[in-house]
Amino acid sequence: MNRRNTVGVKVGRVQIGGGAPVVVQSMTNTDTADIDGTVQQVYELARAGSELVRITVDRDESAAAVAHIREKLDARGCDVPLIGDFHFNGHKLLEAYPDCAKALGKYRINPGNVGRGSKRDPQFAQMVEFACRYDKPVRIGVNWGSLDQSVLARLLDENAQLAEPRPLPEVMREAVIASALESADKAVELGLPKNRIVLSCKMSGVQELIAVYESMAARSDYALHLGLTEAGMGSKGIVASTAALSVLMQQGIGDTIRISLTPEPGADRSLEVIVAQEILQTLGIRSFTPMVISCPGCGRTTSDYFQKLAQQIQSHMRHQMPIWKKQYKGVEEMHVAVMGCVVNGPGESKNANIGISLPGTGEQPVAPVFEDGVKTVTLKGDNIAGDFQEIVERYVQSHYGHAEA
Repeated sequence: MNRRNTVGVKVGRVQIGGGAPVVVQSMTNTDTADIDGTVQQVYELARAGSELVRITVDRDESAAAVAHIREKLDARGCDVPLIGDFHFNGHKLLEAYPDCAKALGKYRINPGNVGRGSKRDPQFAQMVEFACRYDKPVRIGVNWGSLDQSVLARLLDENAQLAEPRPLPEVMREAVIASALESADKAVELGLPKNRIVLSCKMSGVQELIAVYESMAARSDYALHLGLTEAGMGSKGIVASTAALSVLMQQGIGDTIRISLTPEPGADRSLEVIVAQEILQTLGIRSFTPMVISCPGCGRTTSDYFQKLAQQIQSHMRHQMPIWKKQYKGVEEMHVAVMGCVVNGPGESKNANIGISLPGTGEQPVAPVFEDGVKTVTLKGDNIAGDFQEIVERYVQSHYGHAEA
């Protein structure tokens, strides 16, 4: 699909927009002042595939920790750029902690809470000045829940003067867009080049998000960051994010994405990275890890054996990807089929790079394996799962060339 043409923005080694692949990012939920805890979570997010990681910088202790976090990540060979998430007091923290300002790869500015009244413009200007001083890009991130009330009040007044006033939701959407575009124009006036500005207008509703970003894309060529501001928990958050972002990216809108899932208590934060990758891969925009094709199961598959094998293979491949992507060029494009019975099993297995058709209820206890459409072996016995995993490993080694160093 054709991507919208946007101005490219460099964040450390990563480019957003300007024809670059859509970038996956995430955010920590540790206290940034907890240096070791934050380093570990950033490392885990980066290992899962997050290409940018945002961290909260909300007070002196967190700002003082940023440079140490950067040093410890570098010592572990993790060069993922860090984004500083500033609200309310970012101008003060960047001034007080120059090492923090230097260590961050990008600053996030929210026009809705950078300052109120007479303080807003000078404090916004101060944030932009630090970005210029340290040669850093910024994301001007407008949130529906923290909208600049002065912009909204102005547009409401203008709307009230119309012969046929627009509905309130429409005026509020326009206020979100105006806040982003006017803030970007102000940053450019203050000396920040367009190639160091990313915009976002985050909403919590799917239809509102789509409407806002379609308008943004039509009215500017800034790189755009996509994501629902509060997607929700579990399947709701995944479905809402997928619905909204898929509609936009199918139109070529969006240069970087974040899936803002509410994690289950104690759950791995990297799920939001996996969901972002799988949205992009399912749409055919980027490939990150081999895809497992598996059937949903029915009355022909009363055993859960094929389900366990599919889960095992998928987990194994995702775990191996940090190693594989350094060794085997193109392995992320591989498709593996794990099927549960004879109805669709052989056909799907033949259409995948490598596939296995497990026996359904009442079928012979054998499992033919197909490689590039040709049956190569029939597995049987108690170790079918282990044998198939070894076959997948051998297939990767023999079919994918050495990755570039």
